[in-house]
Amino acid sequence: MIADDLRDKIISNQYNVGGVIPTELQLQETYHASRYTVRQAISVLVTEGYLRKEKGSGTYVNEFPLTTNENKPKKTIGVITTYISDYIFPTIIRGIEKELKADGYSLLLSSTNNDYTQEKECLERMIDFGVDGLIVEPTKSNQYNPNLATYVTLREHQIPIVMINATYEELNTPTIHVDDVETGYLGTKELIEHHHNNLLLITKIDDLQGKYRMKGFIKACEDHNITISSNSILTYTTETEIDIYDQVVTHLQKFTEITGILCYNDKIAKTLIGNLSNLGYKIPDDYSIVGNDDSVLSEMGEVSLTTTVHPKEDMGVDAANWIVNTIKNGTFEKDIIYPPKLIRRGSVRDLGETNVTQDKNS
Repeated sequence: MIADDLRDKIISNQYNVGGVIPTELQLQETYHASRYTVRQAISVLVTEGYLRKEKGSGTYVNEFPLTTNENKPKKTIGVITTYISDYIFPTIIRGIEKELKADGYSLLLSSTNNDYTQEKECLERMIDFGVDGLIVEPTKSNQYNPNLATYVTLREHQIPIVMINATYEELNTPTIHVDDVETGYLGTKELIEHHHNNLLLITKIDDLQGKYRMKGFIKACEDHNITISSNSILTYTTETEIDIYDQVVTHLQKFTEITGILCYNDKIAKTLIGNLSNLGYKIPDDYSIVGNDDSVLSEMGEVSLTTTVHPKEDMGVDAANWIVNTIKNGTFEKDIIYPPKLIRRGSVRDLGETNVTQDKNS
C-alpha cells in the first residue's frame, strides 16, 4: 500500500524527477508504519526503477523506467485504474499484484483520476515502457473517449487488453465486470419488497456502471408496477459529485413521499446517511438506503449498510489470470461477468411492518 501510494505520487509528479523523497522517518510517521515496512516499500520502487538510493544522501526519483531490454523486466503488465489509493481500488490492485507475482510478472501501475488527459498520459507511458499486456479500468466509459484511437493502436500491435468494471462499448474489448443491470435490479427490488413504493435513484452518469444500474432500477420498478417520474432519478458526474449531497437533501425536502433510496455505491450511500443524520433524520426510520460494492465503508458508523457485493480481490486475481493466460496461449480468454448478490444489514426497514402494527393498534 505504501509503495502504491508513493508510485502514484511519482507518476502524478508530486515527487519530481531528480528530487529527494521524504526520509524513512518521515514516511514512518506519514504512514504509521515500521521502519522495516517503509524500507520494503522503497525497495519495491527501487526494483521497478522509480527510485534510486544514494548512500549518505537520500532516495531520489528516477526518470520513468527505460524501455531498453537491459532495464525492462522480462514480463510486465500495465495496470491503469481510475484511482489507486481510494475506496475499493487498493483491494482490486492487491488481487492483481498477488497473482502477477505468483506468475513471475511485474506490475506497472498508473491512475487516471477519471480524466481523459491523464488517461492518455498513462497509455503513452505504458507504450514507451513496452508492457506485454494491459489491465484497464475505463475512464468515463459512458462518454465518447478521445483516446479510443490509442487503444486501437495497442490492439494492432498485438498487445492484449482486458478491461475491468466497464468497457468502451465502441471497441468491443474483453471485459471483467459485475452484472450492473442486475445490481441495480437487486437493490431496487430489496426496497420494493420492504414496501417502499416511492423511490429515488442516485447514480453516476459518466461511467457505464451508472447507466446500467439505472437500467436495472427502471426494470425493477416496471416489473413491480412502481411508478417512475422525472423526480425518481438524480444523476451526477465525476466533477459534480461534491454537489450531489446538497441536491439530494433539497430533493427529499421537496418530494416528501420518497422513502427508499438506491445509491450508485457505498461511498455515496454512507456520506448521504451522515448528512441526513446531521440534519436530524434517522436511518432507516425516515429513509431506507441501499448501497453497492460491499466496501469497508458499509459496516462503519452507527448504521450498517444494506448493499450488493463487488468481488474486489477476486476481480484482481481473475484479471491477472486472464491477461497472463492470453499472453501464454496467444488467444483471448472469455469475458467474466459476476452475478451480484445482496447483503442485508441495518439500513432498510419494512414499511409493511409499520402498517401492520398501526392496524393492530387501531
